[in-house]
Order: sequence, then structure tokens, then C-alpha cells
Amino acid sequence: MNLLDVQGVSKHFGGLYALSGLDFAVEEGEILSIIGPNGAGKSTVFNVITGLYAPDDGDVVFRGESIVGLTPNQITRLGIARTFQTVHLFPNMTVLENAMVGQHCRSRTTIFGAVFLTPSMRREERSIREHAESALGFFGQRLAGYRQDQPAFSLSYANRRRLEMARALATEPSLLLLDEPTAGMNPRETLELRDHIVRMRDDLGLTILVIEHDMRVVKGVSDRVVACDYGQKIAEGSYEDVANDEHVIEAYLGTKAAG
Repeated sequence: MNLLDVQGVSKHFGGLYALSGLDFAVEEGEILSIIGPNGAGKSTVFNVITGLYAPDDGDVVFRGESIVGLTPNQITRLGIARTFQTVHLFPNMTVLENAMVGQHCRSRTTIFGAVFLTPSMRREERSIREHAESALGFFGQRLAGYRQDQPAFSLSYANRRRLEMARALATEPSLLLLDEPTAGMNPRETLELRDHIVRMRDDLGLTILVIEHDMRVVKGVSDRVVACDYGQKIAEGSYEDVANDEHVIEAYLGTKAAG
């Protein structure tokens, strides 16, 4: 069953078409990777799915309902969370506070409750903290213990990446969009994060859509792969099928990939 359907989506900026009639679907419980050269429209499709951009044509359907026209906050509440190609954190807030921000999309606290610290507000704050701690705990000791009280800017680059993912997990998503999650990481960190992505599906039951340039990661996590170029889909299928597709080789890989 399809959790997400991207149907004929086009998006242009002036005379530049970032997306042109793009179609693909994400099945519930799978990891789907999107690959393609720089400028292929990969991040633009994430921005359309999450409501940062409105498509000029086409539709985005989540759980059978169109989400075009909804705000990013509304889309997050429906169960779609994302990370960004460039890490977006609140650097002067603590690790725990950054993770707690993810839960506030589900907050029901009124101004009255916040001002007067009503019992319902205190219960909700405890729940928010517990969800944030659980999301941080997914990454083991990397974001545990004393680190939760440290400001986000003090973390290593790899741990800032993990924290952004933890904040996304704290929103309680069913679909997680990861935009180049291993960018800038060394080989050991890349392999560790690759394993985290698989565990998010296997242990947390998430459906995951990944943009990734590292083909070792793509091969290691993907149930299916969609290749794009100039905002259009040029191949779709298993890693082996896509990596050996002549159009993909010409547009992206440069040489024939190992199966």
C-alpha cells in the first residue's frame, strides 16, 4: 500500500524547471532512495512534499489525501518529518531542548495553561520531555547523559546530524524524509548512520525517503531507488537495476556501478 504518492509534480523558478512531471510512490514500511546529480531536483521535491514550496502542477497524496496547500506545521502533524541538507538546529539551546521542539507540533497547551502552569500543561510538558528523551536514546550514548544538557553548538558535526534526526523522530512521524544524512561524515560515521537508517525502519516501523549521494549507503539501505535528472524520473527499481541503467550511468554515476 502506498503511503505517499507524488503525482506529476512540476515546480519552476522563473524559466528554470526544478521538477517536471515527477511521479513516484513510497510504499508503507519501505526505504526509498532518490539519487541524481546536483540540480536534479531532489531537495526541491522534499520542499514540495513538506509544504515549503507549492507545486505549479501535480499533486502530493499522503494516506490517500492531498496535502498540497497545507502548511509545513500541518504536514508535520499528519506524520511527515524531515531533516535538511544543511543542519538546522537551535545552536544555543540544549540537546534536550532541541529534541523537545519536535514535540511541540503536537502541543495542545493554551496561553492560559502556559501562564498559570495548569496540571494539564505540566502533564504535557512531561510527555514532551519523555518523547524527546526517547528520540535521543535511539542514538545510544551519542546523545545521552551529560550531552543532553550541552548546547547544540558544542556537539561534533556527526552528532549535530544525529540530533536533527532525533528532533524529527520526536515529532512521531510515520514518514521520515532524510536529505543527504551522511554528507560530511567520515567512513566510520557513514556506516554507523547507515545502520541507524535501517533500524528506524526495522525497530521504529518508519517509512523512509532518503536523498543520498553515497552509493554505498544507497545500496545498504534501499528497498527501491528512484533516479532523477533535470527534475524528471529517469529510472526506478532495485539498486542493481538503477545503478546499471544506461541513463543513470550517463547522468550520474559516470561509470558502470558494481551490482
